[in-house]
Amino acid sequence: MSSTALALDDLRKLIDDLDDRILKLLDERARVVGDVARAKREANLPTYDPDRERMVLDRLAQRAGRFPADAIRAVYREVMSACLALQESLKVAYLGPEGTFSHAAARAFFGLAATYCEATTMEGVFDAVARRQASYGIVPIENSSEGSVPHSLDALVSGDLLIRAELELEVSQCLLTRASGLASIARVYSHPQPLGQCRVWLAKNLGGAQLVQTSSTTAAVRDALADPAGAAVASRLASDLYGLPVVRERIQDQAENFTRFIIVALEDAARTGDDKTTVAFSLRDGRGALMRVLAVFDEEGITLTRIESRPSREKPWDYVFLADLEGHRDDDNVKRAMARLREKCPMVKHLGSYPRGRRQREGEQKDREDQKPS
Repeated sequence: MSSTALALDDLRKLIDDLDDRILKLLDERARVVGDVARAKREANLPTYDPDRERMVLDRLAQRAGRFPADAIRAVYREVMSACLALQESLKVAYLGPEGTFSHAAARAFFGLAATYCEATTMEGVFDAVARRQASYGIVPIENSSEGSVPHSLDALVSGDLLIRAELELEVSQCLLTRASGLASIARVYSHPQPLGQCRVWLAKNLGGAQLVQTSSTTAAVRDALADPAGAAVASRLASDLYGLPVVRERIQDQAENFTRFIIVALEDAARTGDDKTTVAFSLRDGRGALMRVLAVFDEEGITLTRIESRPSREKPWDYVFLADLEGHRDDDNVKRAMARLREKCPMVKHLGSYPRGRRQREGEQKDREDQKPS
């Protein structure tokens, strides 16, 4: 045996020894986490604490050496997800079926060890959490190319759940088909949002094909599977789950295409010092009403990061405004602003305070699922 082969054998043995030590430490970590869970139960505290999880991930990522920071986040999210699953089943509702971008976002945020239950509508996600059939729900709220997701906003305003966290997930749209080529595609199936995100590409490359709207990207994949001349705009995850080949990747019109997801729960998050708050309010009739309300935020030194209006559904041409602002409901200036809004507005509703989310690039989730041994 050559000296190179001997050296390679020695290095592989060293890796095996390191892996054995890591396994022992993981087992010890799981034991300590069990002790923490018992202490939380005795104190009547929830077992799952996403804010603490976020702090741990941030701390570890900051200590990154040769191991990439994003990979550290991915690995440790799965470690924490698995430890939690040893104590209780964390149930998360999402807009299904499997393979949707909501499904991918749920797995990116909660890890592979959580239990996932699919809902057929946005309202169904909210209902599952409100009925305590799930601890958390995850829904898309806006896309960087196509704007807000109306059904999520309406369910948030009309219900009693609060935003607990947020996640920005890069959305890469793919064309999936069994057709022999683009010229053989007569129909393209997808949810309206992905079709809108790929409008220019589809017009340029499949201008003669019929665009067929479906309830989800997964439904689109199923329709395309049954249609020899059909294709679907969906995720690579959907391709992996349902076996419909990807023939084109990243067909969205904007190179950077992100969807913001919110995690809803019965309670919002404690103050972290880097927070956002979402509120809804209506206006009294009269000239300058919106300007006077917006002046409240400015006078209190609060930055608005997003504002839009939605029909109130109570009477024609009556609107509710939703605003995202920097700060937490427990911050003094936010408290003052909310009190002043209640004096000016017929309706003011707190929709949640939560830590500012981090942006997750495509591939972080897949990288940790596809890790291969050395």
